[in-house]
Parts: sequence; C-alpha cells; structure tokens
Amino acid sequence: MLEYSLFLSWMSIKGQTGSQHQVGKSGNCSTCFQMPLHYPRYKKKDYENMPEWKLDCLFKEYGLPIVGDVNQKRKFAMGAFVWPSENE
Repeated sequence: MLEYSLFLSWMSIKGQTGSQHQVGKSGNCSTCFQMPLHYPRYKKKDYENMPEWKLDCLFKEYGLPIVGDVNQKRKFAMGAFVWPSENE
C-alpha cells in the first residue's frame, strides 16, 4: 500500500506544478502512462536482487516515477508488479 501512496503523491505533485499531460493535435498524449506489450514476469526474489538501473528502465518503460533509493524502488516494483500469490 505504501507504493501506491507514493505513486499517488507523485501524481498530485505533477498536477500541482502544472506539468500536466500534453495532448497534440493528433490526440496523442506525449507524457502518458504507457502499457508495454507484456507484463513483467519477475518474481519477488528477482526484484529483491535487481540492480537499480534495471528498475529505472522498467519504470521508464511503464511511464512510472523513478524516485527514491534502490530499496524504495524495489518495494515499489514489488507492489506494482508482483501478484499476491507470488509474494511468498
């Protein structure tokens, strides 16, 4: 739940600074959440050992915020991408 609240905090900060999504004439959003073709298939153990640069790439691919230290990023990734049945 902490990861979700961090994400909501990030979203509210983005809104307060006036940095909203840019929509061009074609209707495409230049800074929107992006859904890659495949959902990440990492297990909890994979995220616990994942290097920071790989976490940053994963977040960037999904258009998610890249904030905090490596441990915070790992917790956020596990909260966002690991199904409850895989948490063991």
